[in-house]
Amino acid sequence: MTKDSIYHDLLDNLYDGVYYVDNQRKITFWNKAAEDITGYKKAEVVGFSCADNILSHIDASGRLLCTNGCPLHKTLLDGEKREAEVFLHHKSGHRVPVHIRITPILNEAGEVIGGVEVFSDRSKDQDVLRQIETIRNENHIDPLMQIGNRRYAEMMFETRLYELKAFKVPFAVALIDLDGFKGINDEHGHNLGDQVLQMIARSLKNILREKDSIIRWGGDEVVLFLPDITDAGLNEVLERIRIIIENSFIMIEDEKTSLTASLGATFVGDKDRLDNIIDRVDKLMYQSKNNGGNRFTIG
Repeated sequence: MTKDSIYHDLLDNLYDGVYYVDNQRKITFWNKAAEDITGYKKAEVVGFSCADNILSHIDASGRLLCTNGCPLHKTLLDGEKREAEVFLHHKSGHRVPVHIRITPILNEAGEVIGGVEVFSDRSKDQDVLRQIETIRNENHIDPLMQIGNRRYAEMMFETRLYELKAFKVPFAVALIDLDGFKGINDEHGHNLGDQVLQMIARSLKNILREKDSIIRWGGDEVVLFLPDITDAGLNEVLERIRIIIENSFIMIEDEKTSLTASLGATFVGDKDRLDNIIDRVDKLMYQSKNNGGNRFTIG
């Protein structure tokens, strides 16, 4: 076994994703954890640029870093180490939050000839899986999207309403409706539609807090319960959801399939019921949709 193969075997046993690029940003090495975190096998990425619809990093504002402010590209230019919190594109379409660390590769003359990116998965998938397992036996989970169903919504609404009445913990509800989802089903079939719904569910799990509840209300509508949140916090989380959905995509025959969302949200009062709150956020969501979609309305 050569020294290089021993070194690569060690990298393949790390929990963090690792990949190398040359000075043209072409990927030359891709470890096993990179496959696990991104869904892309080594054979699918080596020889390609990470911007070739592979990782397509975005920041929290939705800026596509591969074409505007790529930290890896900056390191190739100036030889400086960098760290950042970004969202990468998973092969299944959803966005995964990662912490990236970038180091230049130098030749004997000290010239930059490539770079190494190490990335750690910051998603709460394991916590979510444990929560799902807890409620699965009570028939509170939607089998397709693996998020709460209406029975789960009723249970969680009563819990959050009690916290509001007893401890004055503010509580907001949001409704998400996917713009153009019917067109995707009509053009590509329900199997792809199901993949899109799963993609959106995974993205939401990765950007919301542990205490937030994600519920499939019906079709492509998703309801969120957002406890202990301020006016500013609600604006921030709705904008983050809008951006992440807009930047999630699935590749079909070398073409991106993506969509946007219309959102409506409101704060719950101690006299509210689940049915009237859903009616309120539904009307607010339709305001967003009637104003062109890909936006949120708070009322």
